[in-house]
Amino acid sequence: MAVIRDNRGALLASNLSQYLAGAANTAGTPVDTNELVNIVNQFLGQGEQISADVTTVTNGIYKKFGAIDKVTNRTEVVTSGIWSSDAGSLNAFYSSSEQSSSVSGKYYLDVYNEHYTSASAEVQFSITYAHISGGGVPTLSQTDSSTLATKAIYSQMRNLLLDGGDTYFSVYNGSTEGGHDLEHFYALNINRARYKEKLDPGNIQIDLSGSAGLITLIDDSGQTETVGSSGRVFNMVSGALNIGTGNEGTINSVTASNGLGWGLFYPDAGVIILNPSAVRAGVGTTFVSASAANTYSNVTNMHNLFDAFKKGEDFQARRTENVSTSHYFVRANNREFNFSNNPTFVTGSTGQFVQSTFERDPKVYITTVGLYDDANELLAVAKVSKPIEKSFDKEVAIKVKLDF
Repeated sequence: MAVIRDNRGALLASNLSQYLAGAANTAGTPVDTNELVNIVNQFLGQGEQISADVTTVTNGIYKKFGAIDKVTNRTEVVTSGIWSSDAGSLNAFYSSSEQSSSVSGKYYLDVYNEHYTSASAEVQFSITYAHISGGGVPTLSQTDSSTLATKAIYSQMRNLLLDGGDTYFSVYNGSTEGGHDLEHFYALNINRARYKEKLDPGNIQIDLSGSAGLITLIDDSGQTETVGSSGRVFNMVSGALNIGTGNEGTINSVTASNGLGWGLFYPDAGVIILNPSAVRAGVGTTFVSASAANTYSNVTNMHNLFDAFKKGEDFQARRTENVSTSHYFVRANNREFNFSNNPTFVTGSTGQFVQSTFERDPKVYITTVGLYDDANELLAVAKVSKPIEKSFDKEVAIKVKLDF
């Protein structure tokens, strides 16, 4: 900011009034902004003068960024917890009795962080049960087997996650990777708004507990990676995040006590597939067998796994996002930004400084940086952590990070 002191302020006002009056008295004569700038610059010192073209302003209260003052088109990887309030661990699990009695309850079970009637209750993830031939659920008022909920879900998940031509989801069979075809499975679908771009491999842990004991599952992203049409695919293995990844991917961790794989993890789709046979061997959860007829409720299957989550009391997960960033280096040289627009900075009709020492040694404190476009429109505002003192004998460089 440039401050015009003494009687120059009154003289500037007089000159501007004369020019504007002359333009007003001459019909059809426009006000020339260049002429206005020239009049003002007569009363400003060197280094304080302004330009009529805002895109060429290089000092004063506005300063145009040069090529070395900005770094754009950078990408940063940001991780955070996926549950409500960005928590990384979900320890309480609730379902909705209203959903269980509705049509949607025949297909999936929503899991909440609080009782569903609470104002702060939000869906965290959903549990569903799929069977390739429709086992585990009666028809929905029809006799056509194609209307079976579990069959429809298996087909939907297959179209979403498997490559073309693949019929089954396949896990470890005791000797061969992908050697056992799953005729049925549990699917955990993380709420889309929670995982945003993708789940973070290496930061998933599920605790399931039942009559047969407790199992803790993680993914084997520390050892292997397979890429399919839906993105990356990892095995679900036994282990814990606080132990590390040294044993991930070994035969013992991939298989359950029945010799079959635990399941599959699709981080880019936000889906975890669990093998019911392996879960039953480790936890003791009852579910319909793969060859059962359509007489066993898949709602019971979903609630059995839900109960295993409630008893396990821990589901850890994080998301990861690629965030575009730009960095702007705001430089205030020693002759710049040494005055304030705050009306308390000056006093009296002639604009004298409130503090007489400011006449030769003004001091201000920078608290906010505004980023404008070429049309002088405010686009973003950055706040510094604490006020930064600025004077003629101090220069300041502030880095503004803009994420979008």
